[in-house]
Amino acid sequence: MARELSPAVSPPRAAPARDGGRAAPVPAPGRRRRARGWLYVLPALAVYLGFAIWPALNTLRLSFLTWDGILPPVWAGFSNYIKIFRDSALYEAILHSLALIVFFSVIPIGVGLLMTALLMGKVRRGMTFFRIVFFLPQVLPLVAVGITWRWLYGESGVVNQFLDLVGLGSITRAWLGDYGLALIALGLIGTWVMSGLCMMLFLAGAQKIDPSLYEAARLDGAGALRQFRHVTVPGVRREITVAGVITTIAALASFDLVFVTTNGGPAGQTNVPGLLVYRLAFNEGDIGGASALAVVLTVIVVAVVSAVRYFTRDDQS
Repeated sequence: MARELSPAVSPPRAAPARDGGRAAPVPAPGRRRRARGWLYVLPALAVYLGFAIWPALNTLRLSFLTWDGILPPVWAGFSNYIKIFRDSALYEAILHSLALIVFFSVIPIGVGLLMTALLMGKVRRGMTFFRIVFFLPQVLPLVAVGITWRWLYGESGVVNQFLDLVGLGSITRAWLGDYGLALIALGLIGTWVMSGLCMMLFLAGAQKIDPSLYEAARLDGAGALRQFRHVTVPGVRREITVAGVITTIAALASFDLVFVTTNGGPAGQTNVPGLLVYRLAFNEGDIGGASALAVVLTVIVVAVVSAVRYFTRDDQS
């Protein structure tokens, strides 16, 4: 019996020849997708290059010049950096910023973890209200926050009125004008601002934890504290890293809150590098020195943030 022959399948045809009898290459689908992806990225990339990368490079260039913003600039080499590192005010400002990390980062992360432990799986009704209330400081402009807290900390402000009410009128004072307590009072404002952000991040991370892990921990006899320590905290490790990076940058690069509340006073006890950059540029007209200090501040921020990411890294990633 004759075999049935299957119909011949013709091989794929090449693109018609256009020049010299050679077939024109057909772009690969993956290459077309990458090209289309770059078209979507280009607008954001152009904005980032224009408003982030280029100003940073220009600041680095200005740090090697002597310029008052009006007359033609003059090449200064490393003299701006030498002058900055010889100024004791820089080291005091750096120490103040490092102290603010405790109030802007360490305490808010601890408060955020505590609020996560209290709210996670316990409160169902009204959870949205709690989130809005605690996240509200992140929505408010820091200038408005600073003005409000300056009034709260005043001699006749709400803080002193409350202390009088509970019988502690002997310790009332102008908190932001106190030589020894101004930095702490300023830091507590940062704690109030950043705690809600940390709590929201940790709540979002805790909701992704597999409930079976809590069930297994309960079967092993773990109480609420051990469940929080061995299940919740490891489950939100990445969120802790993100919160640590954001809050640390906010502490080291703080300017608007300090400028509005204390302007570096009293007697320079709340000076921070960002405020010194502003004074050099706009009060003293030393654009080169301000740029050099901004570069130094950037290096400090990168170094501290890198250390935060290293010590809070996820070993399993």
